[in-house]
This record gives sequence, C-alpha cells and structure tokens, in this order.
Amino acid sequence: MADRINEGYTITDSIQVGQTEFVFGKRDGKLPMYVTWACKGGNNYFWGHYFSDLLEAKKDLLGRANDEVRYQMEWRARAAERQPKEPDKECER
Repeated sequence: MADRINEGYTITDSIQVGQTEFVFGKRDGKLPMYVTWACKGGNNYFWGHYFSDLLEAKKDLLGRANDEVRYQMEWRARAAERQPKEPDKECER
C-alpha cells in the first residue's frame, strides 16, 4: 500500500470513529513536525492541529477520537430517548 501524504506530512497512524477518521502525520526537517487531522473519504483532510512535540500530537490524536466517540454515544442516547416506548405488557391486561 502506498504511503498517504498530505501537505508534506506522511500519515502514520489513524483511528476510525464512525464516518470520521482521525490521522497523525509526520514530516522531517520542517516545523511543525507533527499534525493531526480529521479526515473523510480517505483524502479529505480538515481541522488540522499542528505540533512540535510528538507526545502532545499523539495526545491530541487520541483526544480527538475520544471526543468523537463521546459525541456519538450521546447522540445515540438522545435518539433512544426520542423513540416511542412500547406499552407495558402487564398494564394491557
């Protein structure tokens, strides 16, 4: 598989959450050396966060993915609350 590259950064890590992928990119020789992006469709990179520190960049990647997981779980819970409830079988008698 060919390397994924965006804006001179080689994508080395990714986390898929639903329809959004969060990616980590690295480039040598130029600052900032690290970036995280949200990505859709495998090549639509957006909302870049740029870093000079590797651990801060990795923390950001995990945090962004975790935030999206939390958002999707909250959305699912709200959707479940909006669903009509089935009548209690014992009350029907």
